[in-house]
Amino acid sequence: MMKTRKKVYVGLSADILHEGHINILKVANSYGDVIVGLLTDQAISSYKNIPYLDYNRRKIVLQNIKYVKKVIAQKTLDYVENLNLIKPDFVVHGDDWKEGVQKTTRLRVIKTLKKWSGKLIEPKYTKNISSTIIKNKLSKSKNFSQNRTSLLKRLIESKEIVRILESHNSLTGLIIENIKVEKKNSIIQFDGMWSSSLTDSATKGKPDNSSVDFSSRINSLNDMMDVTSKLLIFDGDNGGELEHLPFLVRSLERAGVSALIIEDKIGLKKNSLFRDQSGARQDKPHNFAKKIKQVCKSRKSSDFMIIARIESFILGKNIKDAIKRAETYSKAGADAILIHSKSNTTKEIFSFAKQFKKSKYFKPLVSVPSTYSKVRERELINNGFKIVIYANHLLRAAYPSMEQVAKAILINGRSFEIEKKIIPINKIINLIKSN
Repeated sequence: MMKTRKKVYVGLSADILHEGHINILKVANSYGDVIVGLLTDQAISSYKNIPYLDYNRRKIVLQNIKYVKKVIAQKTLDYVENLNLIKPDFVVHGDDWKEGVQKTTRLRVIKTLKKWSGKLIEPKYTKNISSTIIKNKLSKSKNFSQNRTSLLKRLIESKEIVRILESHNSLTGLIIENIKVEKKNSIIQFDGMWSSSLTDSATKGKPDNSSVDFSSRINSLNDMMDVTSKLLIFDGDNGGELEHLPFLVRSLERAGVSALIIEDKIGLKKNSLFRDQSGARQDKPHNFAKKIKQVCKSRKSSDFMIIARIESFILGKNIKDAIKRAETYSKAGADAILIHSKSNTTKEIFSFAKQFKKSKYFKPLVSVPSTYSKVRERELINNGFKIVIYANHLLRAAYPSMEQVAKAILINGRSFEIEKKIIPINKIINLIKSN
């Protein structure tokens, strides 16, 4: 009679399979039949960047490894649900999770296994190899821009909300690339960058009235893209002339940009957050729809998203006008809708979201909470928003800090007094070296 092999559970993201994964699976197979709990795209993106390969592709690879008996979905970072379902004799995981964000997960695994006298096996972690290291190398390849373009669409599908922060130069891009916060046993980070016409103009000492042309902005964009790997959304103002849009789209796609946002204002640009909007005009819905169709026609890949920004509330128009425009732009091919507001409350954008969700033309919603900054991301999620853009905060933070330092040097006749308030030069050097 054939002896029944014991059940072994291995939780993996297996984004890009490497020898470290094979080592773990080989060890696991020595204890019994291996069931891999493969983390879904949603589970992975809850604590780090979206995986390079989607769930189905990763599953196919694992199913064809000789050490693996079965592959099932692990829908969260927590193992407990799958462990209670399978009741494995062993769980195998590298010893690298004893500290850091996975420490709590490990303790929950040990506690759960005790219910049926299961055992945790922790082989030594394979050093100097990981999916992250491989992805960093891939990001420097010439084909990375194509994969980068698709990031936003994949994140919208896999995350509750996509978190975007303004970047106005390469250094701020590196900050967004590297900043992480541990919160409730998970890693919170920004998903990408926002290239704003306001901040780009401001860094050049020019007004936000299209005085900085797209060619100049593309140069700044390329500098940021050279040193980062996260997605970027480009602020295209009103898109310019219809005939020029194909050239802008091609430049953005070539750089690996994920989305272009264009607004339905016409004429000389006036920033939407200016109190005085006299003279500002909104395009007719059918005219703006032509721009959207032109972008859709010009793009090489549907992964490159077009987001229509509606200025109805900025110009004092009602929700009926905003809904009509949203439906018209969606029908024209817009992949998402940004409903803009200069109110200090969420009343009008949430009312818009509630009504628009009932429409058959509903598309993912984008929020820019510059004026209604008290809103929490959870509230945005609950009201149907999928993208939040913090549109100018790094620039606004930088200016007062630089002003204070400059004044202090003048007052004291030296820089000693402000040394503790500014970043050590070594940290700047290391930030750049880490790229």
